[in-house]
Amino acid sequence: MPAAAAQDSTQSFSLRLFGAGLASAELMTCYLGLELGLYEALRHTGPATAAQVAEESDLDARMVREWLEQQTCAGVLTVDAPEARPEDRRFTLPPAHAEALLDSGSPNWIAPLVVMPIGGMAAVLPQLVDAYRGRRGLPYAAYGEALRGGQAGLNHGVFVHHLPGWISLHLPDIDARLRVPGSSVADVACGSGLSTLALARMFPDAEVHGLDLDEASIRDAEANLASADPAEGLGERVSFHAGDAAEAEDGAAAHTLVCVFDALHDMSAPVDVLRACRRLLAPGGAVLLMEPSVGERFTPAAPDSERFHYAVSVLHCLPVGMSRTPSAGTGTVMRPSTVRRYAAEAGLDTRVIDVGHPFHRLYRLTARP
Repeated sequence: MPAAAAQDSTQSFSLRLFGAGLASAELMTCYLGLELGLYEALRHTGPATAAQVAEESDLDARMVREWLEQQTCAGVLTVDAPEARPEDRRFTLPPAHAEALLDSGSPNWIAPLVVMPIGGMAAVLPQLVDAYRGRRGLPYAAYGEALRGGQAGLNHGVFVHHLPGWISLHLPDIDARLRVPGSSVADVACGSGLSTLALARMFPDAEVHGLDLDEASIRDAEANLASADPAEGLGERVSFHAGDAAEAEDGAAAHTLVCVFDALHDMSAPVDVLRACRRLLAPGGAVLLMEPSVGERFTPAAPDSERFHYAVSVLHCLPVGMSRTPSAGTGTVMRPSTVRRYAAEAGLDTRVIDVGHPFHRLYRLTARP
């Protein structure tokens, strides 16, 4: 490569990393806004000065002003009369931005994507460096509450807004069976239980049992169940248990549907877990996986969604999967061929279901005769 072209290439790459660094820094300031209640304060006050926002959030006015100005430059907030004295400038959180940052019921809620990498992954980077150097993984529990909450929040909208339609459209036989009293669902690797509760609301005649290896996640799930509206009667049909799905015994309660949502790729022994899921099935039942929607094969020209999955894999999913030995070492980018192979080893047939979502794909697994 000629020297001039090499210099241009180097400069372009440096500028690209500057952009990534800027985006990372701005994501951290958004994390501050969420954790400190500054966005909530702005939504409550409407257009407000730094002193008013500081009073509403019980923070220092000078520090709040710096954050308000930074958020305005980043395009998150707007400002009236920017030429006014700093103390007199009034800042506004636009309604569309408030929805994306604060409304957990909105399909556009993006706050978990701020919390998870900054509060969960960045916080463990020193431990992650040691784990890589030590050729070992990092347990899920090391990532703490921010990761648990962020991961749950990212998928919450999918469970509420998309999953019911996906099941009714792509698994109509299972949908019908779950509307009969006495049917049951097992939600394996249920995390904080948002998927479990969503399934219980989808199928009001079914019992739904959540299982997760992480005890802190089960405590979160039980708290989420306790906070549900008593009129829904979920407490009578939903239960949670901390344990290893791979150790499910023959003769366990038979379920019409066994779900594993966005979790198989994190597991050290995915084939063992799928064998356990097979044992949990009632005759004619199905295992439903939700996994990242990644390409059939590796390509350097990956879409942004796959770039995201790879980054999450390096920072979280692969280290978690390798924290127990022996490990399959799967990682987030679990391609359909890998799912088919794991399922076949577990005695299951695979049907890949493309639901048209940029981040998620479904797999229906059924027991081989």
